[in-house]
Amino acid sequence: MGEITQKPQGALVSHSDKKVAAAALMVEAAGMDDDFGPEERGKIIELIQSRLGLSAEDGAELLSLAEEKAGSSSQLFAFTRVINDSHSAEERREFMEMMWEVVYADGELHHYEASLMRRIAGLLYVSDRDNGDARKKALARLGLKG
Repeated sequence: MGEITQKPQGALVSHSDKKVAAAALMVEAAGMDDDFGPEERGKIIELIQSRLGLSAEDGAELLSLAEEKAGSSSQLFAFTRVINDSHSAEERREFMEMMWEVVYADGELHHYEASLMRRIAGLLYVSDRDNGDARKKALARLGLKG
């Protein structure tokens, strides 16, 4: 994955497109129920650090950048295209697990979140069966029943 680039004066310019896309999709999912709370925010930071391999500082910065980029449904296609172009089918299924962890971070699934997850799975060419398996794995990881 691409790394952070810096302007000569040291200001952060950007993270790799695929990390921004992944984080922005997680932000989209977390905010679908109009409550982007500390549980979702914490889960995204945890996933950015553990799965995307960033430090706490870089993870917080990526989350901030993702929040700026998210918010437009027209962006979903652009973000998912980046994920499709840079990840294998297995990696896209694993990404869906991360997304499910984010939407269930607050312990419940809002119908807007469920709808978004179906759209994202379709855009990532993740089958309904694989998406369902990803959801079950995420629920198990979080200790929730679905």
